[in-house]
Parts: sequence; C-alpha cells; structure tokens
Amino acid sequence: MSNVYYEFTALLLISALVGAIAVRLRQPLIVAFIFVGILVGPAALGLVRSHDEIALLAQIGVTVLLFVVGLKLDLHLIRHIGPVALATGLGQIGFTIVFGYLIGLGFGMDHTKAIYIAIALAFSSTIIIVKLLSDKREIDSLHGRIAMGILIVQDIAVVIAMMTVGSLHGEMDTGIGFTFLTIIGRLAAAAIFVAVFMRLVFPYLLGSLARSQELLLLFGIAWGTALASAGELLGFSKEVGAFLAGFSLASTPYREAISARLTSLRDFLLLFFFIDLGSRIDLSTLGAEVSAAVVFSLFVLIGKPLIVMAIMAYLGYRKRTGFMTGLTLAQISEFSIIFMAMSISLGHIEQETLGLVTLVGLVTITLSTYMILYSQPLYEWLVPWLSVFERSDPFRERAVEKGRRTGEEAEVIIFGVGRYGGRLVLRLQERGLAVLGVDFDPENVRAMRRKGIPMRFGDAEDLDFPESLPLENVRWVISTLPHPDVNLTLMRALANQDYTGKVAVTAHNEPEGKMLEKAGAHHVLYPFMDAAEFAAEVIAGESKTQVD
Repeated sequence: MSNVYYEFTALLLISALVGAIAVRLRQPLIVAFIFVGILVGPAALGLVRSHDEIALLAQIGVTVLLFVVGLKLDLHLIRHIGPVALATGLGQIGFTIVFGYLIGLGFGMDHTKAIYIAIALAFSSTIIIVKLLSDKREIDSLHGRIAMGILIVQDIAVVIAMMTVGSLHGEMDTGIGFTFLTIIGRLAAAAIFVAVFMRLVFPYLLGSLARSQELLLLFGIAWGTALASAGELLGFSKEVGAFLAGFSLASTPYREAISARLTSLRDFLLLFFFIDLGSRIDLSTLGAEVSAAVVFSLFVLIGKPLIVMAIMAYLGYRKRTGFMTGLTLAQISEFSIIFMAMSISLGHIEQETLGLVTLVGLVTITLSTYMILYSQPLYEWLVPWLSVFERSDPFRERAVEKGRRTGEEAEVIIFGVGRYGGRLVLRLQERGLAVLGVDFDPENVRAMRRKGIPMRFGDAEDLDFPESLPLENVRWVISTLPHPDVNLTLMRALANQDYTGKVAVTAHNEPEGKMLEKAGAHHVLYPFMDAAEFAAEVIAGESKTQVD
C-alpha cells in the first residue's frame, strides 16, 4: 500500500510541475496531463505500476465529467438553443463525419475504424473553448453565443453516440432493426425513470439535503455513480448513466451549487484519466499512423472551420462571424478520446486507433489554442480570401442590427455598453449629447434599446464595421473595452475611414495607457484608478468634516 502512495505522490508532483510549464506556455492542461501519462508510462520513465487504482479514479473522473455536462443541459436551455446553433451544429457533425470517413478509407482503413475515427473528429472541446472564450471575454459575443450553442448540440450528440455504441455491445449479430428498437426502448425507459424522479422525488429530497452543502455534494456524486452503474447493468454504459443522472438534476434550483462544487473535483479526477490514457499509449505502434495523424489533424484544424463558415454563410452571417465561430471548433474533444476508449473496451476497435486519435488530439488542441488566442490577427491576414464565405446580403446578421437607424446623428459613439459603458451613456445623455452605443452582445443590445438608448450591434475588432457608422458629425469615439489589442484594432479601423474626431480608450494600468496614447489615443480612461481616487476624495472629505 505504501508503494502505491509513493507512486501517487510522484504522479501528482510531476503533474503539478508539467502543468505549471503548460500554463506558462498557455497550453491546455489536457495536453500537459496526456504528456505526463506518456512520460510516466512504459515508453519513458515507467513509473506507473498501479494501473487498477489509476483506472478506477479515471472512471470516476469520466463519470463526474458526464454528470456535470448533464447538469448544464436543462430543458429550458435546450428549448432555446436556436435554429442557427442547431443547423450549424448538426451540419458540422454530419459533414465532418462524411469527410473524415472518406479520408479514413483513403488510408486503407476498414469501414469500422474509419467511421469511429470520423465520429471522434466531429466533436470539439467544451472545456477548452469555454476557457479560452472566457479569458478573451468573448462568451457573450455573437460568435461566442453561436459556438456555445453548437457545443450544446455536440454534447447531446456525443451522448447519443455513446448510448448507441454501448447498446451495440453483445448485439452485433441480432440485426440493425432489432438493435435500433432496443436502443429506443431502453432510452424511453430511462427517460420515464428520470422524469418520475424529477417530478416526484427531487423537489422534496433536494430541499432537505440542501440544508447542508456538503451533503448536497455527496448526494450528487452518489447519484451520478449510482446511475452510471445502473446504466452499465442495463446495457448502456457508465458514461450514459452519469449523463442522465446530471440531466435529471439540471432543472432543479440546486444545479449551479452542485456544479460549482464538482468542477474542481472533476478536473482533479480527469488528471488520472489522461495519465491512464497516456501511460497506455505504445509509441512504437504510432510510427505507421503518423501520416494519417497529420492529415486528420489538418482536416480538423482547417476543414472543420471551413465547414462551419460555409454553413453560416449560407444561413446569412458575415465572414468574420463564421470565421471566429469555426476557429473555436478547430480541435477534437476530450469526449472524442473517451468515446474511443469506450469503444476499445467493447472490442469494436484496436488500441492503435485510440493512439491515433490521441495524437490528433494533442496536435489539434495545442495548435487551436494559439489559433483562438490570435484569432483577430489571423482573420486580418486571411480576410482577402474569405469573401466567398459571405453572402452579398448577410441578412441573418443584419436582422440582429434591426432598428439601428435610430441615433444616426450621434455626437459620441461608445463601444462596450456594459456596467461602465452603460452608465457613461446615461451621464452623457443627461448632459445633452447624442450618444450611440455599440456592443457585441445581442442580448445587451436589445436590453439597452428597451431602455430607449440608441444601439448598434457590432464588434470593435471588425475592421469593416466602422464603415457603417455615422462618423461625419461624431466628436468622440469611446471604447470602454479594457483590451489593448482590441483598442488598437478599433483605432486602426477608424483611421481607415478617415475619422477626424477624437478617440478615448480604456486601460487597466499606466503602461497600457502610455502605449495607447503613443498609438494615437487622445485620452485614456482608467476606471479602477479613477474610481479609487474618487472614493479616496469622498472618504477623506467625510473624515475632515467629522474632525471639524
């Protein structure tokens, strides 16, 4: 037992060290943890001996992951996914599978191996995309919202794929029709079971358990593992059972509390899944798969974004929106690897196929991270060749801009009408100035219009957007967006339109402000510093009054 403890200690220390290096290099921890698995596996240091213990923690980690995914898919959200996300998501999955399958056949793979790889390539990493979009503060942008909707479609699709594959275990010879009916029957039974608990049991049980946050968390884990076990006993899989367990709690008022507490536990346990995966990869068998891995990786990095851009262009979106949305999906998912590992356990594919998909995952996750981080410079470089991905009238995006003609005689245009920008709009209007707000969050645009504020939907990073603005009589263009790169892009776009007014931009610190002033900003706003100085003046004034 002590040897196992020492082994786990070494694994955690190595993981922490490699993870710190990955964060420094701005790489996802998934890549770091797979590398740790390869490093400690038989291909390198050979430290892993406790395969059973690590595999158990890995299975629990996958269970918690699927449970958390189920928690986030409440019925109200599914009803509001929207036709665009649904059409783009299903179209992207369908075309990716078809092209991926054809590429697999081109490499001489059998039909089973080609279709499994094609399905694995169709899904993108929710964890990575959410993290990167959050870091860039693009979750609420139009392309961010569409990307999140596509991810919801993908999450549902991957669970259906797992459910289908799990139901095929031991039933390959019973006929496709019978197998399909069996899947439908089991799914209906599971849905009825979950519906009964959602309607009759959870409203009373969770209210009692919620008195203790620790007990609520324990129940969530117990419920997830219980349905995971039941799912496997009923012929589905542990993954499907865990997803249904989370989904059964998704419409309750306690889902956010459970999800928040499970996130750290999920990330910790998934460490062991990726270590277990990496330690089982036999690098000597991947030599023959390198050429296929390169082609599949290029397809994911280039082909998937092109598919998304083509679909969104057909649906009536601008090329920039399609490009930014497609770029977020240019990697495969952690679910792709889990799906392949599950297929190996069922005997449908060989271990070498998992190694191939894992190699594709390492390449695409690593490269797509930089593609997303530097999406705007990449777009500016490629924009001359992207016109084919935009209709002459991008009607869908113009529908978001409906009503934009109000406030055409603006004296001040403000980019970013959030808490700070919204208050700035109101204060300037009180002083008699005609103000036009611009924001890239469609919901925020609609909310501000309901308050009577003239608004446009637009993105400060879109070089073509200022062309549509009424700049003739504008005295000030103000950006409340605290991102130096975004503000530099906006100033460059305004210069391209021969804008002669003044520009004010926002910065968080003086070095950024000096850089923006040097680039041509007439004034730099420091919201935090200005607020602190104002607060200090108020408090100092009150203190002086009390003394007097």
